[in-house]
Parts: sequence; C-alpha cells; structure tokens
Amino acid sequence: MENAVSATSLKMQGVGSFSDVSIAVLIPCLNEAKSVNGVVTSFKQALPSARIYVYDNGSTDETAEEARNAGAIVREELRPGKGNVVRRMFADIEADVYLMVDGDGTYDPSIAQKMVSMVVEDGYDLVNAIRVTETDNAYPPLHKFGNTLLTGLVRRVFQREVKDMLSGYKALSRRFVKSFPIFSARFEIETEITVHAMELNASVGELDGVYIDREVGSESKLSTVGDGYRILRAISKLARQGRPLMFFSTIGLILAAIAVILGIPVVITFIQIHKVPRLPTAVLSTGLVLLASLSVTAGFIVDAVTRSRIESKILKFLSVPTIQGLEERNQS
Repeated sequence: MENAVSATSLKMQGVGSFSDVSIAVLIPCLNEAKSVNGVVTSFKQALPSARIYVYDNGSTDETAEEARNAGAIVREELRPGKGNVVRRMFADIEADVYLMVDGDGTYDPSIAQKMVSMVVEDGYDLVNAIRVTETDNAYPPLHKFGNTLLTGLVRRVFQREVKDMLSGYKALSRRFVKSFPIFSARFEIETEITVHAMELNASVGELDGVYIDREVGSESKLSTVGDGYRILRAISKLARQGRPLMFFSTIGLILAAIAVILGIPVVITFIQIHKVPRLPTAVLSTGLVLLASLSVTAGFIVDAVTRSRIESKILKFLSVPTIQGLEERNQS
C-alpha cells in the first residue's frame, strides 16, 4: 500500500482551500501512447499536489514510457480488462479522494478541481462527469444510443437519477472505494460503480464536462455490440442481486400472463362442453402458474438475503471515516 499524496495543502482556485487532503489520479491505459502524455501533463497542472498513477494493461506500444516521461507513477496489471485494472488500483492505492479518468484524452481536466471539491467540501461519495459533446466525432452515435438505453434501464431498475452511467471520469471518496467489492472484469465496471452507489444510498453528484475528440490515430477500445451485451448482462445480474423481489416478480408476472393466455380457451371450452379436450395445454398452463408462484416466492426469500448483504456493505461503508469526520476528530 502507498499513500497517494503526503499531507500537503491543496490550493484550489475558485473552489476553496483544503489542507491535508491526499488525492490520487487513476488512469487505466491500453495502447494510449498518442494521448497519455498529454493526459498526465494536463492533470498534473489541474491538480498540482496529486500523484498521477498510470496502470498499463498490457500495451504493445510506448504507453508506459510516455506516461513515465510525463511524470506519472507507472504500474502494470496484466489481466486484460478495465475492471481488473480498477480492482487493482483501488486495492493498491491509499488516498482521501480518487479521481479516475481514461487515458484517451477525451475528458476535460479543467473540471477536476471542482470534482474533488464536491467530494471534499460537499461530502459527495461519487461525482460523475456527464459528457457534453461539441462535435459529432467525439461521441459515436451508436455509443451514445447504447449509453442512453443502458443508463435509462439502470435508472428504472434501481429508481435513482443518473444521467451518464458509462462515463469514465469520476471522483470517489475513500470510503466508497474501500467498501467496493469489484467483480467486473471489463467495461461493466462503470455500471457496477453506479449500482454500488445506489445500493449504499450514497450521495452522488454530477457535473457537466466537455467530451473532446480523440487524438488522430487513437481508437476506442469499447465494442458497441460486444461490450454493450456484457453491460446489459451485468445490469441483469446486478438487478437480480440488488432488486431480487422486482426481478423474480417480473418473471412470475410474465409466466402468469402466458398461463392466463393459454388457459382462457381451455376454461371457455370446459364451460361449454364440460370436457378438457386440450389436456396438454391445460397441464402447461397449470405448470406455468406453479412456476410463477415459485418465482415470486424465490423473490421474497432472496430479497431477505439481499437486505442482509446490503446492510453489511453499508456498515462497512460507514466504518470508513469521511474527510470531514477526520478533521473533526483531529480538532477535538
């Protein structure tokens, strides 16, 4: 373990003055040699007292060398996938505030101070940068459509407002990071971060930031179809784990609806002729009703288990002191 920054005073123009606040800027990278130098340099200027960490995920170009030349602390995570990199970063690095940003040079460093301020001064545990595009090339239409669809699905399932779930630019408190059991291996990590915040009922803030065109020759690692499917599968899994009553009740309602559709003609025929000539349909309909009942019952059982699990996560979350709490403890 290593402290991201020694106890220093951070002077932030326009957002106040903080003392003894350690900040780590975390940059997961894969083949970003064209942009990573500029990203490291710009965030060193935006947050002069922060330490910049670049975690190279098996790049085949000069990403590590470029990052090191720019003054970043460079480490490796050889297991492929952004989720694996983030898991390693969160485990290895100690800080009061974590600022996570992609190494492709598409995010606006000028709002970094404000994002940190929202964690330190306003007490947010997660601050998400909403991508605002000024050109059509910065944000491909399919990516934008997929983000809107998946963000809306999570908003509906977990009933919390979120506008840009898949943004790779986030500020996080220490207690959020250290209470977060990461299971995702790839680009589902942003979805898992959002759902973790919703499960904890953590304070979440959002801030608009310009989304910039990629460097010429730099390509997105996100596959619209492949990673979109993985994210959708992750949402389904997280919904089953986080909202089991709703998940299994929905399945039960669907099965019950099919049973009713199949069973109505059988019942009508029985009333008319007092016979059941379509016995297989009657058996199928009865079976679907039983499955629907079992699904709802399973939802209630798993919901009770889930509540216990979430309570344990919340207790772990609350056991880590906030920056404000540490200051009050030091003053008393």
